[in-house]
Amino acid sequence: MDTQLDDRKVTILKAIIKTYLETGEPVGSRTISKYSELKLSSATIRNEMSDLEEMGYIIQPHTSAGRIPSDKGYRFYVDQIMQEKDNEVTELKDMMVQKVDKLELVLKKMAQVLAANTKYAAMISGPSYHKTKLKFIQLSKVEEHKLLVVVVVEGNIVKNTMIDIEEELGEQELLNLNILLNSSLNGLTIEEINLDIISRLKGDAGIHSQVVELVLNEVAEAIKAGGEDLQIYTSGATNIFRYPELSEGDKASKLIGTLEHKEVLQEFVSEINGESSDDTGIQVYIGDETPVQSMKDCSVVTANYDLGGGLRGTVGIIGPKRMDYEKVLGTLRNLMSQLDAAFKKDER
Repeated sequence: MDTQLDDRKVTILKAIIKTYLETGEPVGSRTISKYSELKLSSATIRNEMSDLEEMGYIIQPHTSAGRIPSDKGYRFYVDQIMQEKDNEVTELKDMMVQKVDKLELVLKKMAQVLAANTKYAAMISGPSYHKTKLKFIQLSKVEEHKLLVVVVVEGNIVKNTMIDIEEELGEQELLNLNILLNSSLNGLTIEEINLDIISRLKGDAGIHSQVVELVLNEVAEAIKAGGEDLQIYTSGATNIFRYPELSEGDKASKLIGTLEHKEVLQEFVSEINGESSDDTGIQVYIGDETPVQSMKDCSVVTANYDLGGGLRGTVGIIGPKRMDYEKVLGTLRNLMSQLDAAFKKDER
């Protein structure tokens, strides 16, 4: 922190930046004097703003009496925010001690913290399995023309399904199919079970290729299990009304509707995870790059958190295209690394 910046200057600088981020308009001393935390006269504020301008934290656009933040001002603000985030994340980590019981609480709290501090809308998906490997397949005969298919995937998720088959299978044929399926598929993710493997499997199964096809459908379903029941936690939807470009006409109601109807967000999370399934880094979707129609006027910044064992979830910040990217990226990056560290530590 700059030694010349006393508490009063810091408060005024933060007030200028917050107001500018909310309105997009240069900020005058009169606006700042109405700021609730400040009990200062316009004259005092003008003097302080003059000092801040000399120190390079704010600048005056030629056409206006107001001031806007300089890069140096933004940098100071972002560093302060990140310091606050560190403190908040420490609190969150304390909540994570009993991660299974409290995960839902933690995610809801994270969404609230992100929305409150960024002044944008925030969404967080509960963890689901990604890049999950197949561990074991067992086919058992229940009755004529009916097979029980047991599929075990990473994380020891078990899916049992009955399938109807047209042909009759003897014990030896069933044993051979079990050996064939397990030797071909164990340890593979759904992405790795490609057309070559499937056609080779069907060829090896010969007259039982239809059974293999039915079993493969169940394997795909088991690996994807969890996606349909994806929990989504949102916070700060009404922050959308802060930004005129998002709240004119029926834009805000459509956007808030999207944030309330979790199915659309589930599709969005699935789609972006499909695009970047290897990537736990941060992605920025601006305007038309966003796969959701009602978010075309927004920017969406997402990051994936990783709890280990293939368990992954997504955090997203939704705001106007003029969002403070530096602040949002800093906030997310910090939160992700802290969250990952907290959960990975539990697993060791």
